[in-house]
Amino acid sequence: MEDKVVTGIKGLDEMIGSGIPRGHILALLGSCGTGKTTLSLQYIWNGLAMGEKAIFISLEEDEEAIKKNATNYGWDLQPHIDGQNLLLVKLEPADAKNTVMKIKSELPRIIKGFGAKRVVLDSVSLLSMMFDEEAEKRNTLFSLCKQIKETGATAMFTAEVKEDNPSTSRDGLVEYVADGVISLRYKETEDSGDVQLSIRIIKMRRASHSRKIKPYSITSSGIDVHSQAEMF
Repeated sequence: MEDKVVTGIKGLDEMIGSGIPRGHILALLGSCGTGKTTLSLQYIWNGLAMGEKAIFISLEEDEEAIKKNATNYGWDLQPHIDGQNLLLVKLEPADAKNTVMKIKSELPRIIKGFGAKRVVLDSVSLLSMMFDEEAEKRNTLFSLCKQIKETGATAMFTAEVKEDNPSTSRDGLVEYVADGVISLRYKETEDSGDVQLSIRIIKMRRASHSRKIKPYSITSSGIDVHSQAEMF
């Protein structure tokens, strides 16, 4: 039986088929407000609770903002940072060349040296925006995925989607290099104007997973996937 990484997110593991195959790279696709960062932080938090070391790499927020964001859901990251079980890394998109060089040269060494079992990159869309040429974007992404896979860590990449197609990432690349793709979407109901959030597993290599669209909530304690409910 293949080794699985349990996300610890209610309903999501059930949809995936008891967890993500260890060593996979998972892409979280969604527009702003769908909870991509929250879900990836929750994945890290639950891993820490299980005794797994983790690295959270952000191209958007600094360490203090990440910790504050986590605290909103009751996740106190500081003790795990102090205990050297969690590493928060802020990369600067403005310094594109050095950022990419740092990722290529240092990331595999950092993951292995730290002993991280879970890795998050938030977001891969900002990384891709550093390049003008499609070939550069593709080569960098393929290289990054290969390097992370060689460490044995199980990773999540968040990615923004196209406005006209919320099931496709902005650059259309990450879903092809990732082993698994989860789509997070929202829509406003016509009658009440309420927002409905839905989740769908588009693919998950080497895993028997649900293909149904399921509702989810962003609560005071994180993401809650209603795997037994149906979308209306």
